[in-house]
Amino acid sequence: MKLKFTKMHGAGNDFVVIDAINQAIDFSPAQWRALADRRFGIGADQILVVEAPQQAGVDFRYRIYNADGGEVEQCGNGARAFVRFVTDKGLTAKRAIRVQTLSGVIEPRLEADGGITVNMGAPVLDPALVPFNASGLASVSEGNDKLWPLQVGATEVLVSVVSMGNPHAVQVVPDVDAAPVESHGPLIENHARFPKRVNAGFMQVRDAHRVRLRVFERGAGETLACGTGACAAVVAGIRRGLLRSPVQVETRGGILCIDWQGDQSPVMMTGPAVVVFEGEIEVGVPAAEA
Repeated sequence: MKLKFTKMHGAGNDFVVIDAINQAIDFSPAQWRALADRRFGIGADQILVVEAPQQAGVDFRYRIYNADGGEVEQCGNGARAFVRFVTDKGLTAKRAIRVQTLSGVIEPRLEADGGITVNMGAPVLDPALVPFNASGLASVSEGNDKLWPLQVGATEVLVSVVSMGNPHAVQVVPDVDAAPVESHGPLIENHARFPKRVNAGFMQVRDAHRVRLRVFERGAGETLACGTGACAAVVAGIRRGLLRSPVQVETRGGILCIDWQGDQSPVMMTGPAVVVFEGEIEVGVPAAEA
């Protein structure tokens, strides 16, 4: 079949966005991987699928597939691309929408200045619900946070565990450019303590309102920006007493602004969403499935 798509990015985190309201979509993990392939497909960190709502009180259903073909619960940068896409395509006349995801309902809003703010909901801080298996571990208290020791190869690191609808392990590093993202990222992502795998965040604190961040994303590898990773990092930094809201998060692809007032208040994320190009691609059966 021929598939119509839009290529977008949010601070360098790039997406293929697909309207599944006006075209029928039923792809296998191998087909999602083929679309995300940067040499033989379109190329993307994630593929975002716009569907009609399946529950009352929401405007759309939002599905997310990582570059490895697996469906995941949440993508913050993708949420900004989502609201830009449905607005540009005339699928809604609303400036603010409610969107159903695997992890719950989020509320992205298109601002008058062209920026996009997403209510990402309250963070999940109970390790068991992240989920993180803390059995047999002794945590280290810092501020209002608990840091958990994680054996990564020959090194033990202390991480904050947070869910923003998807799991994150955040560590503070002195220099994010020198952080072992490529070597430690995959080990943390697939660590046995995280039964659903995890996104590995490496945060450098510049001052109480600015951080630099790199994230090795579950199922995608290191990306130029990770919206939920930025939210998780700021939550961890505020709980540790290192940061005060609002916080500017500098990623390799751009800047995100995160506001969190603590406790069970929602995390608000503001940043860009940009259309790169539109196109059509022939989607066949991958050789492995033929």
